[in-house]
Amino acid sequence: MMSEALTRGEIEARRIATEEAIALPLGEGHESHLLEAAPQTSNLLEPGRALALADFAPPSLGAGERLIRLAYRLGVPGSTLTSPFAKPAKPRLLGTVASPLAGERAAGVALRAGHFLVHGVKAPIAQMDFSPVARLTPPFERVVHGFAWLRDLAASAPREQCVPTAERVFGLWLAENAAPGKGAAWHIEHAGQRLLAWLVHAPLILSGNDARLRSKALKAFAETARWLDKSVTRAPDRLGEVTGWCAIVAAGLLLPEGKPRRLYGEAGLVRALGELVSEDGGVLSRSPLAQMDVIGLLVDLAACYRAVDRDPPEALQAMLALMVPPLLSLVHSDGGLGNWQGSGAISAARVAAMIDASGVRTRPLKDVRQWGYQRVSGGKSVLIFDAAPPPLARHARWGCASTLAFEFSADGQRIVVNCGGAALAGGQVPVRIEQGLRASAAHSTLVLDNANSTAVLLGGKLGSGVNEVEIDRRALDLGNGGATRIEGSHDGYATRYNLTHRRILIMRDNGTELRGEDLLIPSGRKGKRGKVGYAIRFHIGPGIEIGLSEDRKGAGLALPDGSYWQFRMAGDANAAALAVEESMWVDGQGRPHPIQQLVIEGMAPRSGGTFSWLLKKMG
Repeated sequence: MMSEALTRGEIEARRIATEEAIALPLGEGHESHLLEAAPQTSNLLEPGRALALADFAPPSLGAGERLIRLAYRLGVPGSTLTSPFAKPAKPRLLGTVASPLAGERAAGVALRAGHFLVHGVKAPIAQMDFSPVARLTPPFERVVHGFAWLRDLAASAPREQCVPTAERVFGLWLAENAAPGKGAAWHIEHAGQRLLAWLVHAPLILSGNDARLRSKALKAFAETARWLDKSVTRAPDRLGEVTGWCAIVAAGLLLPEGKPRRLYGEAGLVRALGELVSEDGGVLSRSPLAQMDVIGLLVDLAACYRAVDRDPPEALQAMLALMVPPLLSLVHSDGGLGNWQGSGAISAARVAAMIDASGVRTRPLKDVRQWGYQRVSGGKSVLIFDAAPPPLARHARWGCASTLAFEFSADGQRIVVNCGGAALAGGQVPVRIEQGLRASAAHSTLVLDNANSTAVLLGGKLGSGVNEVEIDRRALDLGNGGATRIEGSHDGYATRYNLTHRRILIMRDNGTELRGEDLLIPSGRKGKRGKVGYAIRFHIGPGIEIGLSEDRKGAGLALPDGSYWQFRMAGDANAAALAVEESMWVDGQGRPHPIQQLVIEGMAPRSGGTFSWLLKKMG
């Protein structure tokens, strides 16, 4: 249970009591050498470098099966290849799928009450436009045309109570989308999500008394599978293509005369996965949401294999085992995920359910170079540091200019966060602020001249900016305990301002102290005259009360659990001042929460500058 929150008077009393007790200003104490130590070794990371899995091959087949796969790819019907002298089999399902992934019960209950519930926004089913050209926000497109609502409905009540709602919504959608066409309903990813959802949750659609609707449903299953066979490679990105291939494989497993389709789909899926995922198991978009989407697809597909008593290809099992550890590297001390590359703070319960469904038992990766997130854990604290270039434009989905941003949590409380939530815009988060949530200023990092380190473009894409990130990580022995030191630098401002941003973070092994230093280093041969504005932003987690010191060089943070942390700037810091500003934090349900941020703001000379700070637990 959380202890009673501190009053503002108690915050000020603690601030005064701890002002003198806090560690010496950075650069003056016995540990100042930690920030000044030169790196012994470093790695230079570039976007798209060595990310494809070179040895990820399709399942091994005999000559006959290879010929069947080739013939199917060339357009020979599956019925001709499996039973050339027999009539085509009647549409039916060959198994009932039991997926270990559960949906959101609240959304399912809302459906049975007559509403879609998407990221906290209700939309009446009776007023929903199901046509493929309807102008829906991205979250509603995914739910309506991707049939993500079926999983939620299945989690809300016993099947017999859910069937009428499923039949109603399915019938309304099918009336507007009787045949493959254009528009959002026929985006490759939505069609793949829809077909896989139909197959996994088929009893909700096929168990009713309406024989005519059942016949139409089976026909729609087959038509969508045939359309995906021909269209899947035209997906705009690899995640959409992987979604389509998963649906094709599932259809090959569960629809009659499906062996040729299954062989074709398995080869395409393995190839697409190899181009989607980096060698350390992270998706190239670097998005935790996309990572969870792929894991969820593979979990559902594995359930389809079990439904027909087949083992998934070893490559798919290996991929699932490869993808879970990078996801866990973004888990905070509260068990939930951090706000990175458009994601909201996905809850601990949802993460745990996903990992449990995957069947993979492993630990988080600490040093994930291509996935790009460095994780440091000590005591009950967790530090997560973005130490890689942003995703390339062709991989980015909700690309964010977050290089060298960090998040920090302790004892289950998020202390320093990023805003997050761009991928969830269109629910309670307005679409109009989606680009702002992807900006550098929406992350806990340094920003020069109020400009993004990498250009943030429309459609989730990114432009020019950070090309290289240099990263060094090591363990330190302080005599009175150990620490982990991470140093990173990026060139996102080098072209415009002739300055390189370098950030050094040092966290004690007991998790009670985090020291940081942000440096601006001249990158060109000729230094520029004048000064440039900078802001180092620390978005402070929800529920934390901030008390600014009188000298505007420090602040006290009163956490909901009663603990107290002190933030302090060092020395002159180029005449910078500390301010408290408003901010916003988006949780995993797409709900925005008002929070505050600490901002170190000032003017830095073009010859460079050094800005040190300390975050320490005081009680």
